[in-house]
Amino acid sequence: MSEETTTKVTEEATTMADLEDHFDDANPWNRIAKYQADKTPLHVTISGVVSGGVIAMVEGLRGFIPASKVSLSYIKDLETLLGNEIDVLVIDSDPENNRLVLSARELLRKEEQRKLAEKAAEIEVGSTVHGKVENIQPYGAFVRLKNGLSGLVHISQVSNKRLESLKGVLAEGDEVDAKVIGIRDGKISLSIKALSDPGRSSDSAPRSSRNERVKIPKAEKIGTSLGDLMKDIKL
Repeated sequence: MSEETTTKVTEEATTMADLEDHFDDANPWNRIAKYQADKTPLHVTISGVVSGGVIAMVEGLRGFIPASKVSLSYIKDLETLLGNEIDVLVIDSDPENNRLVLSARELLRKEEQRKLAEKAAEIEVGSTVHGKVENIQPYGAFVRLKNGLSGLVHISQVSNKRLESLKGVLAEGDEVDAKVIGIRDGKISLSIKALSDPGRSSDSAPRSSRNERVKIPKAEKIGTSLGDLMKDIKL
């Protein structure tokens, strides 16, 4: 085969490959599939309201955002969202059934986690904080602090006595003072007993500082903002 013929065959092969890529890119469902695989954030405008959610267009395709996926909190009147611009992820796509499902919740949660972690970083280990008990779990109590933050008082950090449960010791709504004994990945560990024991100096408090680890049973589900914060963070 001559050099000229070889060059021509190569050029034709390259042209065919380019055409195939072009046709793939021209199909919006192929782009949607790539967005889904890469978890690409998409900026969309809410253009309609339907039963159970809202509508936004992506690549000329009608995308459905379930009401539970449009915000971190319940929105009673979805009509108020018309015209709003939000960032979403593709969570389900089915070209055969013309089904495209989007969600803003994951991106909103990630941003909330980032903001809470920044606020937590402003709190000093060893400082005393005041808050209200907002949730009781078998392993401890969550205390609502300032700026929307929550801290965990592990059951072992409530009293100098060994406690089997917090029943009769702490209740939701109680206001407490506690010492910050650790901050890790935006999670705040508190101790009430560190303040209640006058013989316990700040030097005798746990030295783990910002590397404080608190074990929380994975099976437990926490219905607090801190619970949402901790879902995607491994201890």
